[in-house]
Amino acid sequence: MTKIFCDIADISLIKKFNKKSFIEGFTTNPSLMRKAGAKNYKNYSKEIIKITNKPISFEVFADDEKNMINQGIKINKWGKNVYVKVPVTNSKGKFSGKVINKLNKKKIKLNITAVYTAYQTKQILKKIDKKTKVIISIFAGRMADTGKDPLPEIKNSIKFSKNYKNVKILWASTREPYNFLQAKSLKCHIITVPPSIIEKIEKFGKSSKKLTIDTVKGFLIDSRKSKFKL
Repeated sequence: MTKIFCDIADISLIKKFNKKSFIEGFTTNPSLMRKAGAKNYKNYSKEIIKITNKPISFEVFADDEKNMINQGIKINKWGKNVYVKVPVTNSKGKFSGKVINKLNKKKIKLNITAVYTAYQTKQILKKIDKKTKVIISIFAGRMADTGKDPLPEIKNSIKFSKNYKNVKILWASTREPYNFLQAKSLKCHIITVPPSIIEKIEKFGKSSKKLTIDTVKGFLIDSRKSKFKL
């Protein structure tokens, strides 16, 4: 069963989607936080935590090992449902193995983000135990945007992590509703989805006949509104 998380930082939308039982968690990142208008990272995050007791990931934004670790320790204290999001490398491409290992040893739940290869998954697995919860977020959509097939990387990541019951592989950067069906077919543990795509997933099951009629009606309405004539 592939769990659906909502990828959003907007407080009003988190309130809305937290009420949906099939949404089992939330993911955020510094870009989403900025877009949502957050001015104070800690205060804004704590406002979100007041809304939901479902798993939620907040990302460190330091770029060096010492401060990534310090930020991770602080973020972890915000709530029991919090996962500390750590990029697999820093901006210079240095593997965050030391950060992952130190935070893991402190029994801090982690979401390792910006992962693109099964090799990176193997690197991560070498740095963690088999008890503390860890999510490995593979950016399938961004990979596909560059012409790379993300499915083998996710499939192999799931295979490599099968002996780690505490590790979940997450399909990130979802681009279309069909990605949910792809994630399900791979038995990917989690997919994180933006609100607009979640709403389309809720409409799954419409027949081909209904799709055809709805499409034609849409064209007809627009042509009449435009008062087209030949």
